[in-house]
Amino acid sequence: MRISLRQRRAIDFFQGTLAVKEPEFTEVRIFDTTLRDGEQSPHVSFSYNDKIEIATLLDEMGTHVIEAGFPVNSKAEFEAVRDISEGTETTVAGLARVIEGDILAAIDSGVNMVHVFASTSDVQIEDSMHSTREEVVEKSIDSVKLVKDAGVECMFSPMDATRTDLTFLGEVVEAVTEVGADWINIPDTCGVATPTRFGDLIRFVKEHTEAYIDVHTHDDFGLATANALAGFEAGAHQAQVSVNGIGERAGNAAYEEVVMAAIAVYNANLGIDTSRIMELSSIVEDISGIAKPPNKAIVGDNAFSHESGIHAAGVIENSDTFEPGVMTPEMVGARRQFVLGKHTGTHAVRMYLREAGFDPTETQVRDITRRVKDYGAEKKRVTKRELMRFAREGNVFREKVKE
Repeated sequence: MRISLRQRRAIDFFQGTLAVKEPEFTEVRIFDTTLRDGEQSPHVSFSYNDKIEIATLLDEMGTHVIEAGFPVNSKAEFEAVRDISEGTETTVAGLARVIEGDILAAIDSGVNMVHVFASTSDVQIEDSMHSTREEVVEKSIDSVKLVKDAGVECMFSPMDATRTDLTFLGEVVEAVTEVGADWINIPDTCGVATPTRFGDLIRFVKEHTEAYIDVHTHDDFGLATANALAGFEAGAHQAQVSVNGIGERAGNAAYEEVVMAAIAVYNANLGIDTSRIMELSSIVEDISGIAKPPNKAIVGDNAFSHESGIHAAGVIENSDTFEPGVMTPEMVGARRQFVLGKHTGTHAVRMYLREAGFDPTETQVRDITRRVKDYGAEKKRVTKRELMRFAREGNVFREKVKE
């Protein structure tokens, strides 16, 4: 049986220094909250059409759950959530506080899942909800019952779980499980978790519920994706993510990072069409107005770009030399680039010249490479036009066309 390039790379990777005897997980799910938590990014507001466009693409890609918004928030929000529910084939969730009006609005919008939440950390109970632990448990139970009585799938989130008293967290989880919660989402609301500690927390929650477990991680310390993956390793079934990692403060675990790490590094099955990730990322960037940094993992302009002479030479010979190997630009709908600048080597210059139809000698390649380096050292951008100029000035001739 012929082994594909993707399979070969995976085999090579998992036989290397990171080889594992048993996979940490094999199948996980993605809950996208770009339209809800992502929209809560400062200065971001999605129109009805914006939401429909993003949701349609998420659905086409095979995303397992789309959290379309907060239906009780406004008439426009309600209509967007309703129409996304009607127009997509995936599971659509609507957010609700443990307030009857919120829950009824979500149910009326026609979502497949109502995601109810209540603060469980003492600081939020006292200074945000102005409530008590007892009231939180009572409202949480009543809310889950209301959703389940309507025949709708229910997810319950103990908000700020990573800063909640552990005994109380177990009590709340058990209480909502007993009345039928289908999913328990564990949010690292303020982004204070570390992968090891978060994994331990998920294992603790598993001991207190028979419901499916979902995780929601924030990126205040740059650990959101690592924590989401640690959640998977500990037995979580699903992770909440947002495209490009947008969201409150420093944002959420990024859709593209969690998806590609799960597929390429863990070799897990997600059933998502990753070839449209760049398209999805660009649409969200344009609509949200939040620019991706060039070094953004997976979708940044530099993610598959090479300037260093050593790196470029290796990648031109075999892309596995200085790229992950188990993830290629084609897998996410991107293209590999060789950037000309201060660190450029002769291999990239020779490649570009030959692609443009030139037939340089080795001496000419070295001379032009020196000009590229000098030009780039002045912090000037070396474009292909500049390279062609250097070639003409260096009397490099184009190859003769064979008749």
